[in-house]
Amino acid sequence: ILSGLVGSEMCIRDSNWTTWTCDSQAQVLWRYTDDSRKAVDVRLGGDDQVRRLKLEPSGSGSLYSDDMLAFHVKGEEGLVYWVATNDLIGRGCKAM
Repeated sequence: ILSGLVGSEMCIRDSNWTTWTCDSQAQVLWRYTDDSRKAVDVRLGGDDQVRRLKLEPSGSGSLYSDDMLAFHVKGEEGLVYWVATNDLIGRGCKAM
């Protein structure tokens, strides 16, 4: 159920999320928005704030980003970082 939408940020209540834990112990909850896999919804640390990230060109794996957050998936793991500052939130993110 969508309870709000502002730009690429949404508040969503749903249990259809994949949960990964990173080497930094940061939790990343994510899901593909549809079968085309051209966008993902990402939540950090179980927060209700959801970011819709679009597929971007990448040398390997799948890179999803907006103007603030990037999520790179390669195989069964990934990394997440803040775009503007290039600050790493976590790497080696995977299902535990």
